[in-house]
Amino acid sequence: MPALALTVVHRRRLRELWRSAGWPCHDMVEVELLAAGWLERVRHDTGHETLRVTDVGIAALAETLQRNRAARDAHEALVERVAREMTRAGRIAWRGLSLRAKVGEGWAMAMPDVFSIRHTSVEDYLEPVVHEVKVRRADLLADLKREAKRAAYLQLAGECWYVIREGIAEADEIPRECGVLVAAEAGGLEVARPALRRAMRLPFHAWMVLARATPMEGWAQDDSQTWLGAPSPE
Repeated sequence: MPALALTVVHRRRLRELWRSAGWPCHDMVEVELLAAGWLERVRHDTGHETLRVTDVGIAALAETLQRNRAARDAHEALVERVAREMTRAGRIAWRGLSLRAKVGEGWAMAMPDVFSIRHTSVEDYLEPVVHEVKVRRADLLADLKREAKRAAYLQLAGECWYVIREGIAEADEIPRECGVLVAAEAGGLEVARPALRRAMRLPFHAWMVLARATPMEGWAQDDSQTWLGAPSPE
């Protein structure tokens, strides 16, 4: 039998069985895992049968863990980099916010990687901006299918940007309503396509979230600077 190429479904089932008592589902996913040696059947004295992850399966789980951990580390490093760029540009930046947004007839939760506003006392000059960070092509493509997510971002920010690691996609693959920043291997952030800019004011419920949240430390007091591709309206 050809070697089994572990898919996301296979890896998820291995994790579920590792965490559980091993009760079988008796579906084709388990058939493939058993045939490839990732799982084995265990018959108990009582006559019932459970499944156990084999040493090969454990090695696959460990490899998946290391790969996901590396991706998370790369993602968090780029989020940190973008937030630092915003603070150096005189903006106030938050990471990991959960904001409500009106989408169509209902509400959706928006959780941008970086949300920032200008440090200004004039509400019309706040220029709220969302940055969504992607370091893996599969994650980016999955995210692009979530139209409601982008719609939520556009309800909360005058600009929405995707920040992508160099080489995972072309700017034309990303919807036109979003700008594209490319994180180059050399360390810079390059504007591949500017975001469409819309005048807007933050809704009251967003202000309440910001009031309870802690911005990133180190934001600049000098409001005269501008960030990549964003001229000041003043």
